[in-house]
Amino acid sequence: MKIVATIEARMTSSRLPGKVLLTASGIPMLQHLVNRLRAVPSLDGIVLATTTNETDDALESFALKMGINCFRGSEEDVMSRVIGAAASVNADLVVEITGDCPIIDPKIIEQTIRMYHANPADYVSNAHIRSYPDGMDTQVFLLETLKHSASMTEDQLDHEHVTLHIRNHPEIFRHIHLVAPPELHWPNLGLTLDEPADYELLKRIIEHFENTNPLFSCLDVIRLLREKPEWVAINQEVLRKGDN
Repeated sequence: MKIVATIEARMTSSRLPGKVLLTASGIPMLQHLVNRLRAVPSLDGIVLATTTNETDDALESFALKMGINCFRGSEEDVMSRVIGAAASVNADLVVEITGDCPIIDPKIIEQTIRMYHANPADYVSNAHIRSYPDGMDTQVFLLETLKHSASMTEDQLDHEHVTLHIRNHPEIFRHIHLVAPPELHWPNLGLTLDEPADYELLKRIIEHFENTNPLFSCLDVIRLLREKPEWVAINQEVLRKGDN
């Protein structure tokens, strides 16, 4: 079974354009993410799933420079883009990651993959039931499962949000949801790159650890931020998608 991480990324974010190529410790956020994915033992490959927009030529160039695969597809139909990206590298199992999670913990990704292998499930995720900090989101499913889901829905929202149809139909697709252990439980902590305040916080975190522990864990971040409430306050007012 070939296990591949897909990274959804584009340059035309409405709230923070070009965010995935903003730098911390002198390298792009997207490169921090790729470095972390390369530390996941079970992964056989990485493919950047970007759009056909001219603005995303920079992301194709980035992928070439990093030595990872790149697939370009629809901006709106993200489901078809992820399917195309996974199929382009002959993936069997898809580990879906978004480009706005630059400090995702490789151990959490590995745990999610192993949970898939150890159980009879179609969809394994730590993101549907919020318990981990936002920015540790990992979803694992067979490419064939996503293709089956796509064939069952023409709804625009389903195609915009890759696994929405799978998540909304547990009677069709068997779910397993990872819930954070107590020491990692902080669902209101925003470690995802959506707005300028997020960039400020993530840059501080990355540069704090850059010389001693560049592959710092989720637990390392939580311990740091428990000691620095003034850092937590930096992006506390940012509204996340799905927040009321």
